[in-house]
Amino acid sequence: MTLHERAGPTPVRTSELVAAADLQRRARELLGAGFRLALVAGHDDGHGLRVVYTFCAGPPDRRAELQVRLDRDRPALPSLAPWSFPASRFERELADLFGITPVGHPFLRPLVLHQHWPRGWHPLRRDAGPPPPMRADAEPFPFVAVDGPGVYEIPVGPVHAGLIEPGHFRFSVVGETILKMKARLWFVHRGVEKLFEGCPVTEGVGLAERISGDTAAAHNLAYCLAVEDAMGVELAEDVRLLRGLLVELERITNHVCDLGALCNDVGFGVAQARALTLREQLLRLADQMTGHRLLRGAIRPGTTSLRRLPTEAELADIAARVEDLVDLATSNTVVMDRFEGTAVLPKDDAEAMGVLGVVARASGVAVDARVAHPFCEIGADLSPVVEEAGDVAARFSVRAREIAVSLGLVAELAGRVGSLDAGTAVAVRRGGSGLGIVEGWRGAIVHRAEVDAAGRVTRCKVVDPSFLTWPALSVALADTIVPDFPLANKSFNLSYAGNDL
Repeated sequence: MTLHERAGPTPVRTSELVAAADLQRRARELLGAGFRLALVAGHDDGHGLRVVYTFCAGPPDRRAELQVRLDRDRPALPSLAPWSFPASRFERELADLFGITPVGHPFLRPLVLHQHWPRGWHPLRRDAGPPPPMRADAEPFPFVAVDGPGVYEIPVGPVHAGLIEPGHFRFSVVGETILKMKARLWFVHRGVEKLFEGCPVTEGVGLAERISGDTAAAHNLAYCLAVEDAMGVELAEDVRLLRGLLVELERITNHVCDLGALCNDVGFGVAQARALTLREQLLRLADQMTGHRLLRGAIRPGTTSLRRLPTEAELADIAARVEDLVDLATSNTVVMDRFEGTAVLPKDDAEAMGVLGVVARASGVAVDARVAHPFCEIGADLSPVVEEAGDVAARFSVRAREIAVSLGLVAELAGRVGSLDAGTAVAVRRGGSGLGIVEGWRGAIVHRAEVDAAGRVTRCKVVDPSFLTWPALSVALADTIVPDFPLANKSFNLSYAGNDL
C-alpha cells in the first residue's frame, strides 16, 4: 500500500505500509538494490505504535520508507540486524525509547539509557510521564572483558580535561597496543526529539541549530527541508543557493579547525596556531554574512537571508592560507610519520558498518549526500573526495582536499545568487511527513518530520552521522598504540551531542 509518493522538482519518496512478517523480506530487497538504512523512527500514535524505516540511495536520489504498525501492549518486530549493522543500533534505540522489542537481535541491551535509568520507563511514549527516580542499585556497565597474558584495562572518562564532552572509553591493552576499545556514550542525552513535539515549525529552528553546535547550519537545513517537504513548500532557487553556500562555509570552517587540531595532537603547535587564526577569520566572515559566528538565524522554513556574500578576494585569501597550512604539515616528516598507517579503518569494515562522511571517504567509500541527495544544483562535475589508505593521513588529506572543493562551490553559488533575502515565511499548506538529507561536514544528516495541519511538529527523528560512525572508531583502534588514541579520535572528530541527542 503506497501512502505517499511525490515527483517533480523534489526527489521521489515512496512509503509502503507492511506487515511485520514482511519487514525482513522488503528490507532485504531494498538493501540488495543498493539502498542504505538511513533512519529508523518510532512513533506513538496514541492508539498504537508505528515504526518507520527510511532507506536512501543515489544518484539518482531515491528514498523509500517501510512503515510497520504494532500492538501497543505487545510491541515487537523482526530484527534487521543480521543484514544491517545500522539497524542493530536503531533497534536498540527503539527498545530504550519506545519499549519495542526487535525479535532476533543478536546483542540486545540498553544503548541510549544508562543502567541508572529506571527499568520499564520509555520516555518517547505518550504515557511515559515525568522521569521516575534514578536507580541507586544499578550494577556497573557490563564491559566485555578481554583476558590473556599481560592484558590490562585503562578506563578513560567520562569526564575529560578541557572542553571535550563526556564519554567513557575502556581500553584492553597489552603493553601499549590496544586489543579492544569500547566507547560508552549518551552521558549528555537531552531528550531533543521529545522537545520537538508540539513545536510550531518556525520555533523548531532554534532547537535544530543546537543539536550539535558546530553543525548549526547543516542540522537546521535538514530540519527545514523535512518540514518543508511535509508541508508541500516549494522553494525559490535563491533559497537553495544561499543554503548550499552556508553549508559549504560551515564545512570549510570545521575542516580548517581539524587540520590544525590534528597537527597539535602530534606536538606541531605552529600549524595549530595558523589554523586557529584562519578559523577566526572564517568565524568573523560568518558573523558578517549572517549575524552569528556559527551561522545561526539565516535559514528558516521557506526562506534564507544573508547580509552579504563573501568576496572573491576573501575566498582567494582563505584558499592561499589553507594551502600554506597543508604544505606546512605535509612537508614535516615527523607529522606525517605519526599520521601514516595510524588507526586504519579498512574499506570493507567502513562499508559493512555504514560509516559516513570524511571517515568513509578516507577509507575508499565514495558516499556524499551532495551527490546522492542534492537539495540544489551545485557543481555539475562534483564527485566525492576519496582516499584509500583509511588512516589518519587519509582523513587529513580528505579534509584538505574538500576545503578546496568547497571554496570553489562557495564562489560558484555566490555568483549565481540573485537576492540575499530569498523566499517567504511559511504558511501552513497541509500536514504530512517529510525528509531532509544534508551532507554536513561530518557526513550525511537526516531529519524526518511529521507536521500536523496547524503547522506543529508532532515528531522529528534526527540522525547525526556520528550515530552511525562512532562504532568504527573501535575497529580503527585495533593494533594502535594507546598514545595515538587522541590523534585517532581527533581524526574521526565525531559529535557527542549529535550522537546523544
